[in-house]
Amino acid sequence: MIKFLSFMLLALVLGFKHSYDADHLIAVSNILRKVKSAKSSIKIGLAWAIGHMATATIITLLLYFFRGYILNYALPHFEMIVGLMLMALGILSLKEFFFFHSHKHEHGNIVHSHFHLHKKNQESKHAHKHMFGIGIIHGLASNDELLLLLTASLGITSLAVLILGIGIFSIGVALGMLVFSFAFTYPLIKLHSEIIYKIFSLITGLGGMIYGALIISALV
Repeated sequence: MIKFLSFMLLALVLGFKHSYDADHLIAVSNILRKVKSAKSSIKIGLAWAIGHMATATIITLLLYFFRGYILNYALPHFEMIVGLMLMALGILSLKEFFFFHSHKHEHGNIVHSHFHLHKKNQESKHAHKHMFGIGIIHGLASNDELLLLLTASLGITSLAVLILGIGIFSIGVALGMLVFSFAFTYPLIKLHSEIIYKIFSLITGLGGMIYGALIISALV
């Protein structure tokens, strides 16, 4: 029983840690910068976690049965797909940084100046669906913690326990991403500043481009 509980605790901790891998944070932040409420950020973070773990679970089970082939031949190609996705997200963020503008609305005798976020707000209603797809792609790679979990499960010698461990691992991933999603979007939602939005777009865009290129070049 102690070994079983220790394995489940390890799964939870590894899942929480795994959610903070650099490529995960970069990809999610490129979408989170568009949200307009804490509720939307939570939905986006959760959608990413579900998509990520759907794929990661399949990959882990394949590793359980065919670890030699997956490790030597499949995983390098998976990493390249994730790198390309990060670069694409980075390009979209940089595009909005360079073509971002503000405009004025007149309400009666009062003129308000708004930065150009209304289209982005409409898009954010469906962003959680996009994040599910991004999470599915992300589950293909960067699974070092799952490999550790798989190794630890070999001492238990039970596929059922491994599957349960993956479930606990998934809870850890979701919790970690929900914390990050709220912390990342709070200043954007609270301040509603054109300057801050542009800074976030620049940072996340450059981060996606650079880190995606490093993954493709096998430098990280």
